[in-house]
Amino acid sequence: MTRIKKSRNTNENGPKRAPRTKKTDRKTARKKQETGNKSGSRQAVGATGSTSGQSNAKKDPRLGSKKPVALSLPTQQAPIAAVKPAKKPALTDEQKLMQLEDDPRLNSLLDQLEEGKTLSNTDQQWLDKQLNEIERLMQKLGIEDLEEANDIGADDEDELLAKFDSGADLLKQYQQDDK
Repeated sequence: MTRIKKSRNTNENGPKRAPRTKKTDRKTARKKQETGNKSGSRQAVGATGSTSGQSNAKKDPRLGSKKPVALSLPTQQAPIAAVKPAKKPALTDEQKLMQLEDDPRLNSLLDQLEEGKTLSNTDQQWLDKQLNEIERLMQKLGIEDLEEANDIGADDEDELLAKFDSGADLLKQYQQDDK
C-alpha cells in the first residue's frame, strides 16, 4: 500500500464541521458546580465565626434589658422604720440569782467590805439593794442561808461519815469474798 499523507483539509466526502459561534453566544451544557470555600475565605474565618456567636447571645431574652437604669440615688429617701430589739425570754429565778452572784462589781464591793474599807453612799446603797434581791430570790427558791445550813449540817455530817465508814467496811467484805 502506498502511503498517504494526512492533511487537515477535508475533502468533499468527509464530515462537515458546524459553523463557528462566539463564546458568549454559546450555551453551557450544565451549570458550574459551586463546591468548597470561596477564594480568600481562609483569612475571613475568624470574622464570620465571631458574628455568628454574637447573634446567638443577642437571642437570649435574659440579657440586655431595654429598661433604663437610674445611675444616681434618689434625692428623697423614705424614713427607715426603727427596728425594735427582740425581747429576750424572761429569766427564771435561778438564772437571776446566778447573774446576781456572778456580778463582778458586787464581788469587788464585798471584798472591800471584808478588808475593812468604807464604801461611798452610792456604792453602799447599790450593795444593799443587790443583797436584798439575792436574799429575796433565795427565800423564793427555798435556799437556806449558809449559817443556818452549818448548824443543821453538823448532825448530817456525822451521819454521812458513818455511812461512808460502813460503805468502806462493805467494800472490804466484798473484796475478801471475791478472793
